[in-house]
Amino acid sequence: MIGILVALAISWLLLFLIEKKNILALGFLPILKRLKQLTFGFIITAILCVIVQYFESYLKSSAWVLNENISGAIVFQSFLWDVKSVVTEELIFRGALLYILIQKLGSRKAILISAIGFGIYHWFSFGVLGNIIAMIFVFTGTGLMGYAWAWAFSKTKSIMLPFGLHLGWNFVHNSIFSKGPLGELVMVSRGGTELVDWSWILNFVSSSIVVPILLLIWIRYFVTDETERTTAMK
Repeated sequence: MIGILVALAISWLLLFLIEKKNILALGFLPILKRLKQLTFGFIITAILCVIVQYFESYLKSSAWVLNENISGAIVFQSFLWDVKSVVTEELIFRGALLYILIQKLGSRKAILISAIGFGIYHWFSFGVLGNIIAMIFVFTGTGLMGYAWAWAFSKTKSIMLPFGLHLGWNFVHNSIFSKGPLGELVMVSRGGTELVDWSWILNFVSSSIVVPILLLIWIRYFVTDETERTTAMK
């Protein structure tokens, strides 16, 4: 929680010093509209993550079963953990810095810089620094996802849609399918074999390339461009 407060304070300070704006420049208002964007984003990536996990289960010939030791309290705690981690990352990568970069460099360059930074950051958070092959795969997957979320910020002029997209993926991935650092939670994988060769490649492509591409298509055709709307109203 302290990390989030620090990130908020630094974001507010940067916005004030560089752009003479306050934290509301990150698009928290109007609240109902932004909550709707957050909800849609959450649902879309949650569904995509479920599909990816069951595709992986198919490739592995494994099965997802309900964890008998799970409780509502544990799920809530893991959800809060996901929320805190997502809020922190969003404030860093789709917050004040991205807003300022867009103002100074334009959307295209700013989105690319944000995506590159997001990919590099995950070398450290995933602990793959020094393993060249793993670094390439991690950078590709997280960088493409970061590009989609940064574009969502640019089009909506709000952090709320990328927050929903990020949280939907992380919560289902980490808490529902037990793929995060918190151990076995709601669903656990039983049986099957390890992915190798083409099956591993297919799984990587589905989660790290196909999913971001689908999100980019959705953002391109179904997310309203707030910049165009603002310009038209002037």
